[in-house]
Amino acid sequence: MKSIQINNNISLHYIEMKKLKTTVTGIYIRRKLDREEAAINAVLPYVLKSGCKKYPTVSEIGKYLQSLYGASLSGGVIKNGDNQVIFFDAETISDKYTPENEALSGEMIKLMMSVIFEPMVSDNAFIEETVEREKKTVINKIKAMINDKRTYAKNRCIEEMCEGDAFAISKYGTEEGVNSVTPKTLYEHYKKILTSSRIDIFVCGDADCERLTEEINKYLVGLNFTPYEKIDNTKLKYKDKINKVTDKMDVTQGKLAIGFVTDINAADKDYPALVVANGIYGSGTQSKLFNNVREKLSLAYYASSSINKYKGIITVNAGIEFENFQKAYDESILQLDNLKKGEISEDEFNFTINTIINALDTAYDDQRYMQLYSLDCLYLGTVPDLEGYKNKIKSVTKEDIVRAAAKIKEDTVYFLTKK
Repeated sequence: MKSIQINNNISLHYIEMKKLKTTVTGIYIRRKLDREEAAINAVLPYVLKSGCKKYPTVSEIGKYLQSLYGASLSGGVIKNGDNQVIFFDAETISDKYTPENEALSGEMIKLMMSVIFEPMVSDNAFIEETVEREKKTVINKIKAMINDKRTYAKNRCIEEMCEGDAFAISKYGTEEGVNSVTPKTLYEHYKKILTSSRIDIFVCGDADCERLTEEINKYLVGLNFTPYEKIDNTKLKYKDKINKVTDKMDVTQGKLAIGFVTDINAADKDYPALVVANGIYGSGTQSKLFNNVREKLSLAYYASSSINKYKGIITVNAGIEFENFQKAYDESILQLDNLKKGEISEDEFNFTINTIINALDTAYDDQRYMQLYSLDCLYLGTVPDLEGYKNKIKSVTKEDIVRAAAKIKEDTVYFLTKK
C-alpha cells in the first residue's frame, strides 16, 4: 500500500490491484462513536450523496454514473470499535479498459469530492426535502435491525455487555436522535466535522496516484483544517459477575446470544490464535457449535460465534425453541470448556486453518475487503500485511489455541423469548 499525505487530516492510500478490471474508491471520515452525534452522523452521508454542485439531484448523479459505463456510488456509516465512520464507496471500470482510454478514476474522485465538499445548500442549511427523505431512510434502517431478530439479539447482547462503553451505541444512533435532526443543525454539524476529522481515501485497482492527488487538492482550496481528535480503541474489560438479560417480544423462535470478553484484539500477538480458536469453536461447518449444538443434539436452527477485532469480544448466536434455552446454553458453554481443555481433533484443527487461509486468499480479488482490512490496521496502529497475517495463522499451534481460549471469559447471556 502506498500512502500520500494530502494534509494533516487527509491521506490517500493506493492499493495496486491491476489484475482486476475495476477500480474501487472509498472515502472514510472517522468520528468518535458518541451518543450525542451518532444519529446526525448517520443521516449525513445519505444527504450528501443526494446532490452536489456538479450534479444537483439524485437523478443527475445517476445519469452521470451511467455515462461512466455504469459506475456506482453509495454511502453510509459503519461502526469499527469506538469509531463511527462515515463512508462513500464508488466503483468504475479501470481506465485501461475504457473504449477511449478515459480517466474514469479521476472522474470518480472529482464526483466524490464534489459530493463531500460541495453539497447542495440553501440559506446556510441543507435542502429540507432531502433531509426529511433521508431521515426516513435511516429510521427504516433502524427498524430493519429490530425486525431482523437474529441481528437484534446480537446487538442487544453487545449493548448490555458494553453498557457505559462507546461500543454499546448503534451506528445509526436512535430514532429519536434522527427525528431531531434539522436541515440547519445538520449543515452546522457538517461544517464542524468536515475540517476536524481524519479522512482516509482508498483507491484499489489501477490508477495514477499523482493525478488523483492533484484532483483532490483542487477541492481543498480555502478550507482551514484543524487537528482531529485522537481516538483510543479500548478493549472491553473483564467483569466480576455474569450479566443475564431476558427480553420478551412477539417472536416465534427464541434467540440466544452469549457475549465473551477476551482482552485480545487485532493488535495483540495472540490474536491469530484467538481467530483459530473461534473458528474451531463456532465459525463454520467444522465448528463445535455447529456439529454439537445444531447437528448432533438438534438444539438450534443455527449456532455460530464471531469476533470483534477491535473490542476483543466473541459473541455466540443461536436460534432455538424456547424450551431449549438452558440445554443450548449449557452445551455452548460445554463446547467452549472442551476447547479450553485442548480437546481439538486433527480434522477440526486442519479444516479451520485451511478455511481461514482460503478466505484470506480470496481477499486479493476483493477490493473492498482490502480497503477495510487496511483501514482497520490504520485505526488499530498496525501495519497492513496480509501475507504476514496468513503466515501467523499457519503458525498457530494447539498450544497457542488453548492459551488464547483460556482468556475467553463469559460476560453476558441474552435471551429473546416470547411474551
